[in-house]
Amino acid sequence: MKKILSLAVLLVFSLAMYAQKDVTKFLGIPVDGTKSEMIKKLKEKGFTESSYDKEVLEGEFNGMDVNISVVTNNNKVYRIFISDTNATMNETNIRIKFNTLYQQFKNNKKYISLSEDLSIPEDEDISYEITVHNKRYEAIFYQIPDSASMVQNMLSKYTREELNNMTEEEQKEVMKNMTSYALDTTSKKCVWFMIVEHFGSFHIVMYYDNEYNKAQGDDL
Repeated sequence: MKKILSLAVLLVFSLAMYAQKDVTKFLGIPVDGTKSEMIKKLKEKGFTESSYDKEVLEGEFNGMDVNISVVTNNNKVYRIFISDTNATMNETNIRIKFNTLYQQFKNNKKYISLSEDLSIPEDEDISYEITVHNKRYEAIFYQIPDSASMVQNMLSKYTREELNNMTEEEQKEVMKNMTSYALDTTSKKCVWFMIVEHFGSFHIVMYYDNEYNKAQGDDL
């Protein structure tokens, strides 16, 4: 195990020194900073101001025409809200769209899910389930932590020399700490989507959340 630790440190030691805080990313942009900074970065990606609100952006994302809003807490961005502009889909189309998006996330190695299969069966009455049983059709995924940030966290607690000269018990403790860090970081990088119904029509909304910046009740 000592060789594994030493190799990991040597491979990413230089990268870790330059790593930024590991937070949720949208199109490679950290969901962090101020609203104006985030809007500027999104415009650089090709999104444009909507005709009715300059803080709402329009563009294409994952093959969909969408509106994008930047949500803040204490002047820090904690959420990117994405709304499908096509709100006239029927149950068949929204089922296909939800299931397709769900499979795309499941097949993307940047994400993990803690849920069982959430695909919507073909014979399910979506409108009935929402109206009568208050069912929420949503799927939650988590972005996997960056390897550099994991090593950066490790190097903040130990020197490279300490890592290379640890006992087996100390090495086990390091691996335990790395696992704990990975799980905690993953839980803070939440990406989820859901079906919204409006007078019999349906559309998809998505959320890229930075849980570090989310309100924790500090202002109460």
